[in-house]
Amino acid sequence: MAPSKPTPRPRTAHRGDALASADGLDDGGNVAPPPLRRTGHGLSDLGRKRQTNEDAYFLDDALGLYVVADGMGGHAAGEVASQEAVETVYGMVKRGIAEVSELVDPLAEEDAQTACRLMESAVQGATYMVFSMAELDRGKSGMGTTISALLILGDYAITAQVGDSRIYRIQGETVEQLTEDHTLIAWQLKQGLITPQEAKRSPHRNVITRAVGNREYVQVDTGLVPLSPGDRLLLCSDGLHGYLRQADIAPIVALGGDKAVSRFIELANERGGKDNITAVLVEID
Repeated sequence: MAPSKPTPRPRTAHRGDALASADGLDDGGNVAPPPLRRTGHGLSDLGRKRQTNEDAYFLDDALGLYVVADGMGGHAAGEVASQEAVETVYGMVKRGIAEVSELVDPLAEEDAQTACRLMESAVQGATYMVFSMAELDRGKSGMGTTISALLILGDYAITAQVGDSRIYRIQGETVEQLTEDHTLIAWQLKQGLITPQEAKRSPHRNVITRAVGNREYVQVDTGLVPLSPGDRLLLCSDGLHGYLRQADIAPIVALGGDKAVSRFIELANERGGKDNITAVLVEID
């Protein structure tokens, strides 16, 4: 059972299986297929260069919610922003989940839209919370955070994205980035203004075009992802994915659970560790 307040960089994990239907039957009277089980593993690390960890994460298998946030702002403001954002997302999803249906095939469009609205509203709530805190404390003016959040509902997951943390789906050897980076570099690449080679050398690599909390409102990207047994979902801050090659991901994920997230942290540190590093791996079985 989730605590009343989440631990964004938890030293304990919240584990729980998806709940089966009350009678174990589908509408046709047949035995219902077993529900997908989700198991999350998370780890965050200071890295080799930073004095404080401004990343935060949360995982709750019973609720099906997984979040990674990468804060920004001086005087520990980034740490405050990421933690408050994660707690707000958790609180709003926990309160609103009862109004959302499990997502199963054939998928009802209204149910999918309701689930996406819940995640969007949770991130908007986090945006308003962080912005309001900065307004009340001028020492935290301009603080903000990225958010990459994932909510599993039945046979689907809803993603919510602001900033440049990422969510990947791994199916065997296939790795797919589910979220879009909200950075100047990503926008320039999408518009064809620069080449991938130029992007690697650009002095604007760290410029974020969207963040939670630096304004009262932010545009939130949401997505609907069908899930299958064997899928793996990786949420991570740019302190990890900035050091990852696509070919690195599947072999490390194959290590499984805590071994995999520990190896991701080790790899980022081995390759420089210039930023805080956070990884959350969700295993679907």
